[in-house]
Amino acid sequence: MGYAEKRTGKDGPYYRARYKISPGKYGTVADARGTTIRFGKKRDAEKAADDEEAKVRAGSWRDPATGKTPFLDYASRWYAAQDLALSTMESYKGNLEVHLLPFFGDMEIGAITAFDIAEWEKGKRAADYSPASINNFRGTLHLILADAVDDDLLESNPAARRRGRGKRAGRTSVRGPEKVITDPLGALLLAERAALLAGRDDEFVAMVTKYYTGMRWGELVGLETEYARLRSIRVEWQLYELNTGVLHRCPPKDDSYRDIDAPAFLSRLLSDHIARTGPEPCACHGRSYVFRGAHASNGATKRPGAKLVDVARRAGVSTGTVSNVLNHPGRVADETRLQVEQAITELGFVRGAAGGETAPHWRRNGFATWLFQPAATGWYPKKSPYPEHPVPVLAEPWPGVPARGRNATGRADSCWTPIAKGLTPHGLRHSHKTFMVELGVPKPLQDERMGHMDGSVQGRYSHVTKEMRGRLLEDLTAAWESAVDARFAMNPRSPVSTLDEVLRTRARKVSEQGRGEVRRRTLGLT
Repeated sequence: MGYAEKRTGKDGPYYRARYKISPGKYGTVADARGTTIRFGKKRDAEKAADDEEAKVRAGSWRDPATGKTPFLDYASRWYAAQDLALSTMESYKGNLEVHLLPFFGDMEIGAITAFDIAEWEKGKRAADYSPASINNFRGTLHLILADAVDDDLLESNPAARRRGRGKRAGRTSVRGPEKVITDPLGALLLAERAALLAGRDDEFVAMVTKYYTGMRWGELVGLETEYARLRSIRVEWQLYELNTGVLHRCPPKDDSYRDIDAPAFLSRLLSDHIARTGPEPCACHGRSYVFRGAHASNGATKRPGAKLVDVARRAGVSTGTVSNVLNHPGRVADETRLQVEQAITELGFVRGAAGGETAPHWRRNGFATWLFQPAATGWYPKKSPYPEHPVPVLAEPWPGVPARGRNATGRADSCWTPIAKGLTPHGLRHSHKTFMVELGVPKPLQDERMGHMDGSVQGRYSHVTKEMRGRLLEDLTAAWESAVDARFAMNPRSPVSTLDEVLRTRARKVSEQGRGEVRRRTLGLT
């Protein structure tokens, strides 16, 4: 039985509740912070002591002293005990070191209250962190404190939200901006611009692949040549970019290994691209990848300057012809040579300014900032000391060749209008999913392509059939052809050689179909 022990303090007499923990060991009833509770009445102390002894006998008693463990000590042990995907470990580490430990690190874990967490969250909002980011940080804190409850360091989790509490306006107070998506024509135009900005066709093929497969960024960057197969793409690995800048070869997110059915046009684009670029194993992983980095790996990325291919596009000749003008001008006709020299002057081309060894892989931030965003919006982002500004473009050939080098803005005579302002590379994955919904693709096939898992009963009893796959491939092909036709109506040629060949091939096919239809009508067959 517990008992009440009379004590005298500076405020007068009081009782503390004492209870038996084990033979020869007694404890004192304390609050969540470990502070002894002072009772004014003896019977109240005896009741509290009996309640604690009942917990001891039931095996549910928790030693108040354990709550005195510093949050830093417990969080360090908690992180070391995790065995999760490298990307998740990186996320937890960043959340701890940057956002949680500076505030909670020195606090006793048992002393952390919901009010402390509310104060921390309010500070994050004042620092202009987005609601989604704050929820991410708080999610890590919730996991740590939930495990602390399981380890008997806490009675309850102070990071758990009570539904409807602490919100000024329900869900709308933390609602993020809607994800921007685009349609097949938008994706085609964006891919063309990305190729023009990069000065090569690789980005055109990559962006078309991403839109028509819904692959994640890491899966696209990590696509090895052996997995770009006829009529399908095998997602077996991804390249995940760590905070250190290292690209880690690891399984796809949530082990979403899968085969993505590829329409015939996409298989042709990929096979032609691989044949043209001849990928070699990279030094960092020893694997041959379908796509490689867009710029030089030795810092030449930051050095502005038109590329040889830009001059060729501007002059309407091959890169070999430009090379001959630079190295063997006597081999080139005078008219062509003057045409190339004029393009060199207009573009501000400086020989060797954009040289350097090409980086083996894209970097997420560099690709999104200097290729994808300018292609989608027509604007370069703010980069100190330069403000946000339009992409300077020379109008011919259509849709315009980006001007580079000194006084690029002064030499430009046009600019690009936005295709989808706010679109991100991941937005192409959202676009693919949304487009499948629009086409009425059955959910099991949607989940298979996206690498999602449906754990419901309906998901368990629903399966993908050959007919479903066939209809989807037909619909994707029709969407591609419609987008190509719309692009052809804008201009029948493109300075991107891959797209230019697609436009010419499509024009020949439509022309042949038109002649065939006229012939059938003439013979009275239709």
